[in-house]
Amino acid sequence: MRRGERRKAILDLLVEQRTADLDDLATRFAVSRMTIHRDLDDLEQEGLLRKVRGGATIEAGTQFESDFQFRARQNGEAKDRMAAVALELIEPGMTVMVNDGSTAAILGALLPEKRPLTVITNNAAVLDRLKGEPGIKLMALGGVFSAKFNAFFGVVTEDALARLKADMAIISVPAVAGRQAFHMDEEVVRAKRAMMAAAVQSCLLVNHQRIGRSALHVLADLAQFSTVITDDDPAPEAQEALAREGIALRIARPG
Repeated sequence: MRRGERRKAILDLLVEQRTADLDDLATRFAVSRMTIHRDLDDLEQEGLLRKVRGGATIEAGTQFESDFQFRARQNGEAKDRMAAVALELIEPGMTVMVNDGSTAAILGALLPEKRPLTVITNNAAVLDRLKGEPGIKLMALGGVFSAKFNAFFGVVTEDALARLKADMAIISVPAVAGRQAFHMDEEVVRAKRAMMAAAVQSCLLVNHQRIGRSALHVLADLAQFSTVITDDDPAPEAQEALAREGIALRIARPG
């Protein structure tokens, strides 16, 4: 197997399993541990995975989030449920801001059900899905494109948001701890905050497995969101912490 093929196979395996053991990878691909080390080093440098003791993972860390292309292939059914619940909050005629993220991309595909709408987004997947859609006035936020997040960020994005007003902002995050939402990327945080500031109300989407975790940057207090949606019950200790803070979750449970 060529190096490029092996590295792609490593990433495919991580999408399926989330973590991979160094020795298992060496055995699977019939190469030395040092070769796998080099593969993982290169992939980590590209921002595609995070090396951990004895292997690698694409699970989020305090300063790491996996590529959009991998996140889009994970937890599809859970994302569908959260998107469907968020869609219930949207009424025809509203102006809605949709942030970056794979869950937000799924919601974007559902928005024509609520037409007519004005949709403002920096999410390239939402732009691709809604462009030319009848009944949808689509406003693309400019900025610098990030392949990692499949979205646009930076001063241009933030300046555009400062000149707009929406009924609702749909915000997704990879981490919630206590009564705070977190993200590991500073530019992403600034864009999300700008959306929240430009909207009358904001809705937060977060996978239940990400509740009880933190990341490098605090995005916002959970009280700043009118609705917090997750896909299932978080761990008991995380749920108790939210209850102590008076934060109610809207849970899009299976079935």
